[in-house]
Amino acid sequence: MSPDEFRRHGRAVVDWIADYWEGLQHLPVTPGREPGATAALLPDTAPETGEPFDDLLADMDRVVVPGTVHWQHPGFLGYFPMTTSGPAVLAELLAAGLNTQGMLWSTSPAAAEIEARVSDWLAELMDLPESFRGNGVIQDTASTGVLLALIAARTRAERDGAGPYVVYTSEDGNACITKAARVLGIPDAHLRRVPVAAWTRAMDPADLAARIGADRAAGLTPLAVVATVGTTATTAVDPLDAIGVICREQGVWLHVDAAYAGVAAICPEMRWIHRGLDQADSYSTNPHKWLLTGLECSLTYFADPAPLHQAMRVTAAYLHDRGEARIDYQDWQIPLGKRFRALKLWFVLRAYGREGLQRHLREGIACAEELASWIEADERFELAAPHPFGLVCFRHRAGDGAGRELLARVNADRRLFLTSTESDGRFLLRIAAGGTATTSESLKAAWQRISQTADQVTTAADPV
Repeated sequence: MSPDEFRRHGRAVVDWIADYWEGLQHLPVTPGREPGATAALLPDTAPETGEPFDDLLADMDRVVVPGTVHWQHPGFLGYFPMTTSGPAVLAELLAAGLNTQGMLWSTSPAAAEIEARVSDWLAELMDLPESFRGNGVIQDTASTGVLLALIAARTRAERDGAGPYVVYTSEDGNACITKAARVLGIPDAHLRRVPVAAWTRAMDPADLAARIGADRAAGLTPLAVVATVGTTATTAVDPLDAIGVICREQGVWLHVDAAYAGVAAICPEMRWIHRGLDQADSYSTNPHKWLLTGLECSLTYFADPAPLHQAMRVTAAYLHDRGEARIDYQDWQIPLGKRFRALKLWFVLRAYGREGLQRHLREGIACAEELASWIEADERFELAAPHPFGLVCFRHRAGDGAGRELLARVNADRRLFLTSTESDGRFLLRIAAGGTATTSESLKAAWQRISQTADQVTTAADPV
């Protein structure tokens, strides 16, 4: 493809994306295809000769869009938002054009120093502890952040010849914690799921302390606690201050997983979520979820990165160009290779600024408050957990069966997409505001549709 052809096709791609965003509200949120339907549209073998680019772009509409769950759709209210923006997408294009490999400072000085600077920018915007400043790194997801934290914790613990190890998190801690422990060879039987409070779903510090003591008495080594700010199920916030004291007293690594909710601290009124964070050893949050940055962009910070570097630093003849004053990010991650993810975060922070990001976050929180008021006013439903961020969890008063039927009917319509969870054995519906295109008006329309569907569920459940 020549530069002139690239210009022409590039304009067509940008136009396609803009048209897609403009018309999203007219598309069904979820595809109606059966498994294998997309693959059936593809040839069994790769083409022998190249195809015109216009044909490739046309297949976005023929093959890709009809088989896609549209995460940027105003009716996508499931899981957590996976937001993006024009600045983030254009920065991704620039990063792809540069195609740098940032494993060492010497392989891309700009990529290394921009990443270091924007990591500190975000730390300052969120008012993170001083110990994290200068010690941030961009990973793909918070799952990798948890794994790196456990690796660093194990490296520090091995100085004392410790083991076998135990990891602690709450009942609602993310499943990635289980996966990270398994990767390190820690069996599921040594992952402690600490009970949570009934309403807040926050970890019980007293129970945590008791479990750590019992494990020490049994000859096991408490390795790390993974506390959560904004659990996936209900956005519960674990009490970091009390948990931090326990971890310091016991010499246990404390990692804080704030994948979804951490960026809310850009708003000063939300900084209570990080109370006690100064006692943490590491921390992760995902700008790609709620901060308009697009997959993949997850920040992990270390109060002391030395144990991580000890575990990750390798030497080879082709990695000789290093220096103490340089930032060599291959020492901060599992792979050697490193994408220029920092470019899109740099663009987003500059394009929106503190004020624009605060406005976006506050709109998501306000939408959740409004939604909660509608739920409380409807005698068919009840709120099931606090809603400090953009997620509201609620249940049908008629019981779990009615809630499950409501969810199935709403999602079958394909104009909305919701997800569910369970809490204390009860089935809960989840509505996640804060998406790229979610507004008060779109959420009001969604609630009207949910309410109308609930009428059908109630009617179907009534005896004839």
